[in-house]
Amino acid sequence: MKMNRRGALALLGGGPALAVPRIALGQETGPVEFAHGVASGDPSADGAVLWTRATAKSEKAGDIPLTWSVSRSPDGAPLKSGRVVARASADHTAKVVVDGLGAGEEYHYRFDGPNGERSPADRFRTLPEGAVEDIVVAVASCQLYPGGLFNAYADMAALDRLDAVIHLGDYIYEYGETGYGAATGRKLNRLSDPPHEIVTLADYRRRHAQVKRDPDLQAAHARAAFICVWDDHEVTNDGWLGGAENHQPETEGAWSARKAVAMQAYFEWMPIRDPEPLRAHEAIFRSFEFGDLATLAMVETRLLARSRQVGPEAGMPAGEVYAKMLEERDETSRELLGAPQRQWLEEVLSASVRAGKPWQLLGNQVVMARVAGPDLKASLGDEKYAGMLARIPEDYRVPVERAQAGYRAGVPFNLEGWDGYPHARQRLYETFRRAGSKPIVLSGDSHAAWANNLRDSSGSLAAVEFGCTAISSPSYGALFPGLGNLISAANSEVAICDQDAKGYTLLTLTAESARADFVAVSTVMEKPFDRDVVATFRVDPGNGGGPLTRA
Repeated sequence: MKMNRRGALALLGGGPALAVPRIALGQETGPVEFAHGVASGDPSADGAVLWTRATAKSEKAGDIPLTWSVSRSPDGAPLKSGRVVARASADHTAKVVVDGLGAGEEYHYRFDGPNGERSPADRFRTLPEGAVEDIVVAVASCQLYPGGLFNAYADMAALDRLDAVIHLGDYIYEYGETGYGAATGRKLNRLSDPPHEIVTLADYRRRHAQVKRDPDLQAAHARAAFICVWDDHEVTNDGWLGGAENHQPETEGAWSARKAVAMQAYFEWMPIRDPEPLRAHEAIFRSFEFGDLATLAMVETRLLARSRQVGPEAGMPAGEVYAKMLEERDETSRELLGAPQRQWLEEVLSASVRAGKPWQLLGNQVVMARVAGPDLKASLGDEKYAGMLARIPEDYRVPVERAQAGYRAGVPFNLEGWDGYPHARQRLYETFRRAGSKPIVLSGDSHAAWANNLRDSSGSLAAVEFGCTAISSPSYGALFPGLGNLISAANSEVAICDQDAKGYTLLTLTAESARADFVAVSTVMEKPFDRDVVATFRVDPGNGGGPLTRA
């Protein structure tokens, strides 16, 4: 799919002399509010993307003219200002690309409506240039709105120091009010809007709007710029190049059409730079430079090149299922990144290494480590295993026993991650080697916290991995408390797996070390909450980027 001009038109901005485009003829604007807050994203050394949505009181509202300003303090004199239009054709969202600011500095920004309405004054930090002492970033993913309160974002927003937030996807979920997380949603009065599974452009816009109204998420956006990629649920579950597990063409239309409207809503509602003209919407891979300290490369692993996820075929005899799955998994052509993106990544990593930067970060959606599924019966014994099955909801018992049979047959813990694409993973590790980098891989998707030492097919250390847990989405720990301990005990690449906690990862980089603090909130069911750092891991660049040590 080629990019159209909608994205470019949505990025209108500039100096104070820019004329305000005319409101659509025959329509009223009336009073507006900034009910979804404001947000910044994709920071650069001299600016960032600023985003808002103007909510009109009138249902007949057309295009809404806004002004924006950037200053040193919430009430300071504007350093930069201009005008932008919240277009009806873009769901009254507006984005501005601001440049010409100083590197490594904090700025405040706001939007004003046509009748004197004023948005919150939020802040962002531009990327540093030259010598950098340290960097502090939060890593987040998987925020199921019905799944619980966004307490992790409230904690993040209260941090004394936060340079940026790296969001690795599942910003929204597609399910309806009877789907995933619905029981918790009913308890918290956080049911999905719209109440059905989202398929149309209007549906995706409403779901983004619902999530953006959350005050804790707004507070996190107010605290720092977000650097985002999508995972699967921004479209639908287990998406790949040609379809998705949760897409039924016979009732939900063409996959290409659903994907297109989901991406349109994403670019409208997220503080992300729109794709360059003539570049596919799916190609959101891009990089960020943090002075002389680090390079961050954000990759796309869902819609651009991913081969279909391995799974059992309907009607296959039980004795053949797992052997057939493993045979398909071992096909050398299976891809996640694709050759063009992998070549781009090699160039980014190589340039960072040549520049002498000690750290290369890879923002990646899914877990990269080799992870064998735990044999629960062997670990717990027959009696405890039977008792565990008896305690979990009946609907989960058969899937759990099928998964256990697969694990015993050699099927890995998560075929959706890089373990479902072993040859693609090895090609990526060879890319790291050619670039001279052993990067820190940042991963989301799994709803669990991970610290992993990644090894290539020869057993050599290729990289280290920090996987962040979910903001609110449920994990296997809700069914099997302590499951992560069994996973880490059974896998040499896994230093820790926490399947129980909800929160985020706080990554602090200096020239001497990288420290990952796994931050957990005590509950997603109520306020107030407590915070805890459940584990801390360090790595230093002097020993070749690993292995990890626990602090």
